[in-house]
Amino acid sequence: MIIEMRTYKIKAGHRSEFLETLESKAFPEHKKIGMKVLGPFLSVEDHDTFFWMRGFPDLQSRERMRDEFYEGKLWKAELEQKLMPNLEKFDVVIIDAPNGLGDWR
Repeated sequence: MIIEMRTYKIKAGHRSEFLETLESKAFPEHKKIGMKVLGPFLSVEDHDTFFWMRGFPDLQSRERMRDEFYEGKLWKAELEQKLMPNLEKFDVVIIDAPNGLGDWR
């Protein structure tokens, strides 16, 4: 399993709003496409930061699913304009987890 470990730093005071949109709109679309989602995990040291992961069967699936999401209507017509202005910084680390991570949503 290929896993993206994602760290997001949101503009001050916007984390709750950002997470609401991510959880209510983006995550369901991820799952519909076939991505696995784990998180979000909130930083207790920085109230504008959170972490989450998304999983894929392999690198080829990752590329296909990622393209399907970011080229899709939901991202292009709604989420990109709503989420990106509130995202100060993000980091993605891609790992190979041959045994998966257990029970993913």
